[in-house]
Amino acid sequence: MPAPDAPTVAPLESDYRIAPLDKLAIKVLKMDDLTGEYNVDLAGNISLPLIGEVRAVNLTTAQLDSELTAKLGEKYLENPDVSVGIKESTSRVVTVDGAVREPGAFPTIGPTSLMRAVASAKGITEDANPHRVAVFRTVNGQRQGAAFDLVAIRRGQSPDPQLYAGDIVVVDGSSIRQAYKQILGTIPLLAIFGPL
Repeated sequence: MPAPDAPTVAPLESDYRIAPLDKLAIKVLKMDDLTGEYNVDLAGNISLPLIGEVRAVNLTTAQLDSELTAKLGEKYLENPDVSVGIKESTSRVVTVDGAVREPGAFPTIGPTSLMRAVASAKGITEDANPHRVAVFRTVNGQRQGAAFDLVAIRRGQSPDPQLYAGDIVVVDGSSIRQAYKQILGTIPLLAIFGPL
């Protein structure tokens, strides 16, 4: 499978949620010791002088701004002026849809495989067809797809394909079979990614 297109540079949406390993730029007016860049750890926390660890993951920058302002104002500073920005975003998601227990967009940190993505969605449902799982991605500006057999992957008969940020996984099932029948039917099993 070819790698997807390189991500395009785009501004973060205003309701962007902070993710693990993001780098934050935090400025506290007239407090050089507190101003700086802070990395969100894998547990979703940042560690600041005076107040220690603060939960940052899944907050917007405005929410974290309010949280830090409140914590610094409790004991240490009078009317602190705090601003929070995203210096580097490492948020990556793979979307899992179809006949899975909890469909959604799941953050990926480091290499992720098809089996891990399906496991993130709490596995397949009873009406799923594990022999027909499609993966869609954008390669060379075109949406492309390939189909895989989860049963063969689980048995070690087929390799577990690597997924990339932006990939969409669709597990075939009776509830979505009609909607995806034509798309899935045009993709040969274990196909190399090709234009749809």
